[in-house]
Amino acid sequence: MTTLASPSDPPAAPPRFGRTFWMLNTIEMWERLAYYNLRVMAPIYIMQADNPGGLHLTAADKGTIYAWWAAFQSLLPIVTGGYADRFGYKRTLAFAISLMMVGYLMIAFMRDLSFISNYWAFFIAIMTLATGTAFFKPSLQGSLAQNLTKANSSVGWGIFYWVVNVGAFVGHYLPAVLLGLSVLLPGPLQAETNSPQAWRNLFIASAVFTSLNLLLLFTFKDVPSGASKTESPLRVLVRTIANILEPRLIAWLAIMSGFWLMMYQLWDLQPNFIADWVKSGSMAEGLRWLPDVAYRALVEQTPRGPMIPQQVLLSFNALFIILGVIPAAWLTRNMRTLEAMLIGMLTATVGVLVAGWTQNAWILVLGILFFSLGEMTTGPKKNEYLGLIAPPGKKGLYLGYVNIPVGVGVYLGSKMAGHLYGHYGEKAVLALRYLAERTEFGAGKGWNGQIASLEATLGVARTEAMVKLQEVTNLDAVAATQLLWDTYSPHLHIWIPFAAIGVLSAIALWIFGRLAKRWSDMNA
Repeated sequence: MTTLASPSDPPAAPPRFGRTFWMLNTIEMWERLAYYNLRVMAPIYIMQADNPGGLHLTAADKGTIYAWWAAFQSLLPIVTGGYADRFGYKRTLAFAISLMMVGYLMIAFMRDLSFISNYWAFFIAIMTLATGTAFFKPSLQGSLAQNLTKANSSVGWGIFYWVVNVGAFVGHYLPAVLLGLSVLLPGPLQAETNSPQAWRNLFIASAVFTSLNLLLLFTFKDVPSGASKTESPLRVLVRTIANILEPRLIAWLAIMSGFWLMMYQLWDLQPNFIADWVKSGSMAEGLRWLPDVAYRALVEQTPRGPMIPQQVLLSFNALFIILGVIPAAWLTRNMRTLEAMLIGMLTATVGVLVAGWTQNAWILVLGILFFSLGEMTTGPKKNEYLGLIAPPGKKGLYLGYVNIPVGVGVYLGSKMAGHLYGHYGEKAVLALRYLAERTEFGAGKGWNGQIASLEATLGVARTEAMVKLQEVTNLDAVAATQLLWDTYSPHLHIWIPFAAIGVLSAIALWIFGRLAKRWSDMNA
């Protein structure tokens, strides 16, 4: 409940933050810029059938990769947060940044190894990156929490979330620039846009951005965690596990897991959904007044004509948060964190439905606005909540726990998305289904109804499915896409299940919030 100030109260002093706070935020910004340079393009690189330089893996393969990516990146901090408290935040950050650099370079070069498949090369590389991120998150966030007080934590975490999205926003546009610049690079780095070499250049750039953080570590002193520096690594592990077994904490983490299961689909599944289904031709036409260089950075040529790339459309999420997260943090500074998160959950669920229910790019952006309003309320508040209820000397430990809902939610959500999209949403798969079920070309071929057998039964690869459908139906790419949308309604099968989970999570958080009023140590 919001607490109103008495008219006689003196005006609150503006929150002050020291140099270490701002340097930690700068490190976070560079890390996010490097990460989103990869993350916004990873769904396309992994599975998009019509991208010539990608890996061309299946939706199920992508779901498995994303599930384990989330598990390593978000569940390892359960342990690494305690180690960050014990061994020091700067030392842990140096290790994490170095490991992330190695991960990006492995993603860039391991697909060239002849003795390993593309799937396992990418899987091993991304797990290396995820492990580095698992050490990075709690060490940076634990250090940040030590620099905040209850008086300035709401605005402090709002600034942190703002910085995260500055990095994310820039990261959404870097791929178009870096992939396009590949044709201008010298020697072995020169490559055509979307070729394997161009993708490699993209990942090398992420390694370079990450390396800058090693230099920034020299610009500030480490902040004491308050934890014991003599505790053995085994004892740290035991304490980490013991603290998380608190039933009320487990309940909160489970509720938030459902929310993040839904949330992450905007970033992990929506890129493929946009590339397959969303019409942004009118939006692209409206940009023709731009200089040619800018136009080519914001518009891509597709079989359906000029379109806005998925990463540019999704960058509205980061842009809205950049514009709104600080005001949102200020407006909710006196609210119970649990109430603010509940409002955010409901708003984000509306956004997921609106964004996923349409082929119209303008309505998609409206959905992203609702989604962003929910995210900017819930995201910073989850960090603030755990930072406030954490006992002394356990900030890093508890800020490690904040990643559990992301890990559990994204693991389950990725598996769920892999199945749903692979069976009911991917345009290439639905093109094969249409050929098998509704054309003379597929008649008599004896398809057994199993998605996995479509390519073998028809003798058509996923990468050629839309071309074959257009050939058989005498439709162009636009009409063939609309035919599949009208026939199979992929939006209904994909987004209703995720929105339902968001609603259930909001109901559960409302119940938890009412119960928390009885617990002084959890009522924040």
